[in-house]
Amino acid sequence: MVGTIVNTCCIIAGSILGAVLKKGIKPQYQEALFNAMGIASLALGANACVHNLPKSTVPVLFIISLAVGSLVGYMLKLDDRFSRLVNRGDGSGRLAEGLSTGILLYCIGTFSMLGPVLSALHGDNTYLFTNATLDFCSSMVLASTFGIGMIWAAPVLFCWQGMFYMIAKISETAISEELVTELSIVGGSLILASGLKLLNLRDCKTLNMLPGLLVPVLFFVAKGIFGF
Repeated sequence: MVGTIVNTCCIIAGSILGAVLKKGIKPQYQEALFNAMGIASLALGANACVHNLPKSTVPVLFIISLAVGSLVGYMLKLDDRFSRLVNRGDGSGRLAEGLSTGILLYCIGTFSMLGPVLSALHGDNTYLFTNATLDFCSSMVLASTFGIGMIWAAPVLFCWQGMFYMIAKISETAISEELVTELSIVGGSLILASGLKLLNLRDCKTLNMLPGLLVPVLFFVAKGIFGF
């Protein structure tokens, strides 16, 4: 868990530093940072999809995941509830937007998902240390844009990577490369949707789509049990 702890601490440190820097950034420059993060989210999300789609063994799975996830999320009103909870003490009302983007950027990707697995099975923290460096930079920019509240993404990352770590410790075959590929496609789509919101192009209610990340997991569990 050393790599995950380092990754979590880097997000905390980056968020604090970014929040301190924000005090000296004029409103018009903050808006420029919003645009920069929106474009970066579009690029990273599109890259995750394009890179992993050719490797997918079930190309239609990500479409089903997004559709099912959206329906479940809308029924549970995840986006509205999260926004009310997070933005309660935030004057700008955009912290929920930043947190949802940050959590997806930190948690979705090969480094963040395979890293804990390699750490658990082989004690190799290379992926996690690399991810920690990237997340430190990203958290600094996000916190300078959305404020100190971005620090709450750190425990989410810890739980996310901790889950992969524990599952790998329990079963070496539970997390396959196929599953990571499908999760990356769905996650990449969500990151892209966050970029659209940041650029004020379309509010896709990304948080309502989060249950879609469970669909590939359930699919591969069922596949392992029934062998289809």
